[in-house]
Amino acid sequence: MRPAPKPGLLLVATRELRWMRRDGVALVLALIVPVIAFAILTLIFSNAVIRNLRVAIVDADRSATSLTYVQAIGSAPGVSVAERSSDMRSAMRAVRSGDAIAAIYIPENFERDLLARQRPQVVALYNRQYYTPGNNAASAISNAVAAATAALPQQASGGGYRPGALVAEQYVLSNPALNFAQFLLRAILPTVLHVVVALAGGYAVGSEFSRRSKRAWMRTAGGRPLVALVGIIHALYGVTFRGDPVLVAAAACLHIVAYLSLGALLVLLTQDLASGLSLIAVFCNPAFGFAGVGFPVTAMGTFAQAWGAMLPLRWYLQVLFDQAARGVPTSNSVRPFAILAGFACLLFALAWARLRAVARAPARRVEAPAPRIQYGRGVALAMGNEARRILADRSVLGLIVLAPILYGLLYPQPYLGQLLRGIPIAVVDQDQTELSRDLVQALNADEATTVALRADTLADAQAALDRHDVFAILAVPKDTERQVLRGEEARIAAYVDAAYFLLYSRTLQGISEAAATASANIAMRGARSEGSFVYAAMTRGSSPINFLSQPLYNPTGGYASYVVPAAFILILQQTLLLGVASLGGAAYALGGPANWRRRAGARAVFGQALAHLCFALPGLALYLIVLPRVYGFSTLGRLPDLILMSVPFVLSVSFLAQFVSAWFRRRETPILLLIAVSLPLFFQVGVSWPVEAIPDFIRAASRVFPSTSAIDGLVRINQMGASVMDVRSDWTTLWILTIVYGLLAVAATVIVSRSEARHDQ
Repeated sequence: MRPAPKPGLLLVATRELRWMRRDGVALVLALIVPVIAFAILTLIFSNAVIRNLRVAIVDADRSATSLTYVQAIGSAPGVSVAERSSDMRSAMRAVRSGDAIAAIYIPENFERDLLARQRPQVVALYNRQYYTPGNNAASAISNAVAAATAALPQQASGGGYRPGALVAEQYVLSNPALNFAQFLLRAILPTVLHVVVALAGGYAVGSEFSRRSKRAWMRTAGGRPLVALVGIIHALYGVTFRGDPVLVAAAACLHIVAYLSLGALLVLLTQDLASGLSLIAVFCNPAFGFAGVGFPVTAMGTFAQAWGAMLPLRWYLQVLFDQAARGVPTSNSVRPFAILAGFACLLFALAWARLRAVARAPARRVEAPAPRIQYGRGVALAMGNEARRILADRSVLGLIVLAPILYGLLYPQPYLGQLLRGIPIAVVDQDQTELSRDLVQALNADEATTVALRADTLADAQAALDRHDVFAILAVPKDTERQVLRGEEARIAAYVDAAYFLLYSRTLQGISEAAATASANIAMRGARSEGSFVYAAMTRGSSPINFLSQPLYNPTGGYASYVVPAAFILILQQTLLLGVASLGGAAYALGGPANWRRRAGARAVFGQALAHLCFALPGLALYLIVLPRVYGFSTLGRLPDLILMSVPFVLSVSFLAQFVSAWFRRRETPILLLIAVSLPLFFQVGVSWPVEAIPDFIRAASRVFPSTSAIDGLVRINQMGASVMDVRSDWTTLWILTIVYGLLAVAATVIVSRSEARHDQ
């Protein structure tokens, strides 16, 4: 007879692996969900270079010269001419409806004024509410206009002395190809992983309280809570990180331990699996914003910096970016690594302490009071019964009503600074002239930059860059002023860290503006500030046209104004989807198949959807009306248009959730499977990553989720002043989804209820 296995770590891990093999949800969560999420995100960003952004052109001149500009814009690699509008009204309608990201206006008599040296103006209006596509389109249009201008026949300069100009020659440090997709993937994949890991830890521990035996768990551990907890963590994600640097591999392991412990801790605190999973979602889903990758930590407020400092994800991403992207010395990553290790140990210790307390306490099982359900048929009756179910279930009520309030207060905090200001840079001044001093003053005066270090050598500046003391280095070579005074272009070297894209673009903008200011000061030396010589000095030798690039709807380029309104719509979908989807399992747990049958049929499904619409109204009002005004976002939408767009959105989400919940008997299953899809869904919309760069099949597949059409439509209505007719494609799609998911929900509930009835017989 074989002796009984000895209690301990190995027995707990073996028991956990056997349970995972039997429990399909645990296996899917640990292995399938991350792989699918990673694959979708990789496909979304598979086109590393953004091309063919659609623009509309209004050519009021229709001359040979204006045609040259139109052809130059059409042949630019970043944009394509989608519409030749007859006037600016139709061009702006194309921008509001999403048919174009920008509108370009070439005025009447453009060629005549150009020949007369009157510097006619070409205007480009681009949609910066869609931040990345808009900025890329503006850059591509500017380059195309500059190329067309350079190709014009040269005219006599008119003589006279003209000083040279400072030209900031950029040298990209880390990610030299400026691969935006690579930058995002490096940050997003660990973010998805940390949500999945926390859910896996919480689900493994929480299942001991719901379907498995806490006593059996403790027996396999020999009565030792520490062994019980370590055994679960060892069984889940026991494979170490396969990165090249040892430091990154160790940080990845600590990151996994930290979030497994966090998930276990939150479930142990509530001793209720559904409530614990909801807490995990609230804690982990906004973490990406506080990690400092999309919007830098230096621009965040005090609360956001403090909250982000308590997240292990932030410190892991700093180690990852420093080592994998920036290649800094290992010693510079010791501090974030030590903080990450401290969080992993602290969270594990807290989970262990809580488990000891739970293990010693007598078993308790508090049954939730069953709502008073009225029997009968009818839409109004089903609506009332669903409202009672929601009010009686604190987990569902928290997800549908309370979670939007909490997210509305927490999620925008990292981005409320809106703009990056005073980015510290280092200057290596080898010229030591009046011009170089003017350049330093211009850098300090610019909103984007501040000179934090006057280094003697590039090596000293590089060391400060590695320590995150500065984010760029500007080197002014010897004899720079002499070259400018001789009328030659003088090149200054701007070494800019591109590991964090927003920092890179904003820093480069500040350096370019400061160089232009210093050049203008050279041109105006010796001229009276109020005299015509100043104008002559500034315009002599300048471009023969005046090109104006004007942002629309988000004119200041505020990061919160761009990302938060879109995220609000996704939050509304996810909270409603998770809450309603878990109601099916909750109803089965309380009343078995009989309770399921009361939720089946067309009248029940429609009545329940009306109840969900009523409970979603406070969140809609908060996100579409109240908070945009509190946070100072653009609010150009009309209330009737918002209502017309919101109704099919909420109904389609409700029907989708009812369809999903019909197939699960356990309320936590849909929560586990749906939480991890939030981040991939956000990047499929086209707000942060243009739809032109997303593969066609991914773009088509994303339309099955209501958030894709709702985000595009509601953002265009509320932030851009579009009407329902302008976004009729999104509005029609939402109604189609409402009808399709409504029919599917009715069919699924009827099929499942009949199957259960046959099984009972």
